[in-house]
Amino acid sequence: MLINVAQDIWIGEGGLVDFYSCPYPTRMVVVRLADNKLWVWSPIELSTDLKTEIDALGTVAHLVSPNKIHHLFLGPWQQAYPNVSLWGPQSTIDKRKDLQFTGVLSDQAPQEWGDVFDLIWFNGSFFMDEVVFFHRPSHTVIMADLSENFSETFIQKHWNTWQRVIAKLWGIVEGRGYAPLEWRLSFFKREATRKAKERLLSLPVEKAIMAHGEWQSSNARAFLEKSLSWI
Repeated sequence: MLINVAQDIWIGEGGLVDFYSCPYPTRMVVVRLADNKLWVWSPIELSTDLKTEIDALGTVAHLVSPNKIHHLFLGPWQQAYPNVSLWGPQSTIDKRKDLQFTGVLSDQAPQEWGDVFDLIWFNGSFFMDEVVFFHRPSHTVIMADLSENFSETFIQKHWNTWQRVIAKLWGIVEGRGYAPLEWRLSFFKREATRKAKERLLSLPVEKAIMAHGEWQSSNARAFLEKSLSWI
């Protein structure tokens, strides 16, 4: 179930979830930190087989929500790993008052993670913010909904005609990889958003992993320049 992307970083592909009647695929990222501690981003549904694979890599120490939409499976993971630290932006914490969070994420990585990540906080929207992560050792950008990059094969298989039309009009398909239109239109703080984009593109990016769609194993800088060109 886990796919090795580079040294000490894996992705896990999950099942589909319903998002406003559109089936969305789920994907998580696992990073092994020092002392075999595991950092789990946007965890997918936790099955017995997946837990076995995860436990073989190390000890789950950190669960991460990148934005307020990516919270569905935090509770079951926290129950399975009661000593885990839970992190998210304030918007996620406000939404999931039933969960106990360790700290708030913005543009600085917690000391507990070591010197492994850069954080870029896209907070120029009144609708939703998102924390983007750059894994320094593998030069990998990890983003949730700031880029959605559905393949033609996926939308033909899982989405009906009007949903496919909207996907292409909004540019959340391969070849564009934009954020959803309603979110893009809500970024009123344009200067702050441009600065976040500039900071992201200043990093030595080689790979880009997003939660929904075809991730980029190479040439990720060119991909990001195009997918963030609306900013």
